Amino acid sequence: MKSTTLRRMTRSAAVATTLSAVAACGSPGSSGGSSGGSSGGSAGGDEAAGKSATRVSSLAALRSAEQSTDRAESAEVRSTTTMGSVLSMTAAGSLGWGDGLTGTLTIGYTGGTVADAMRRLGVTSMQTRYLPDAYYARMSDAFAEQMGGKHWIRYAYADLAGLGADSGTYLRDQMRSSTPNQSVKLLLASGDVRKVGEEKVSGQHTTHYSGTVEVADLATRNSHLGASRLAELKKQLDQAGITTETVDIWVNDQDLLVKKIERGDTANGTMTSTAYYSDYGVRVSVQEPPAADTQDFKALVGRQGGSTA
Repeated sequence: MKSTTLRRMTRSAAVATTLSAVAACGSPGSSGGSSGGSSGGSAGGDEAAGKSATRVSSLAALRSAEQSTDRAESAEVRSTTTMGSVLSMTAAGSLGWGDGLTGTLTIGYTGGTVADAMRRLGVTSMQTRYLPDAYYARMSDAFAEQMGGKHWIRYAYADLAGLGADSGTYLRDQMRSSTPNQSVKLLLASGDVRKVGEEKVSGQHTTHYSGTVEVADLATRNSHLGASRLAELKKQLDQAGITTETVDIWVNDQDLLVKKIERGDTANGTMTSTAYYSDYGVRVSVQEPPAADTQDFKALVGRQGGSTA
């Protein structure tokens, strides 16, 4: 296998496994819940007062859902993600967030150019393990033959920045702070929250909320980049065609997130992520793969004569 192909495959695996965790948990929003809290009082009579009361009620419900979901610290997750013609995939497993992101997901590649590339390596599904400092992706036997027999690739979060300059740094920040309640935080941060109605989801009574998020604003709120690098990141987001994202969440009677859908347009097509959550509080056990069967991503790419950028 040519070194350029190997590098491309390891990057594809990195992006897909990172995307699976971020999609399952939700992009990070502002940790403060006050951004949408204005009652918006005006001389609009009873109708305006009623809308204001509904808005305040929705915000209070979302804050309660954010806190309850955060306190649960773990859940079973299943999700689907599509990005235009580039990628479609599924993910299922258990994730914990009590002390950094931990857990395991099994990713299935169901379509798109990334899936085609992975199939050429003999990979149609992949197990990933998430630990507080890195995540691990198990590749196929065919891939392992090119890596001295090693099946696992270790992607240190500190190295994710090299996947795409400032956007890679933003992706690293997302991975470090991803939890299911981030979708709730997105709505609280957006200042655009509305109650859609009450629906049955997975056999549970839920309340459906929706809103629209300005992606560049989220980057400003949640990245540790300086002003000049934030400006560059916003430029990259604009070039990628990413401007706004719609977020829908469904919360059950225990104030726990049951379902979320995030949608946004990119230069590669519409990206849609749908995730379901169940069995909150489940025990999550994950072990680091054997060192003798693990290759570090940064070292691998360096040995192949490329860079992570």
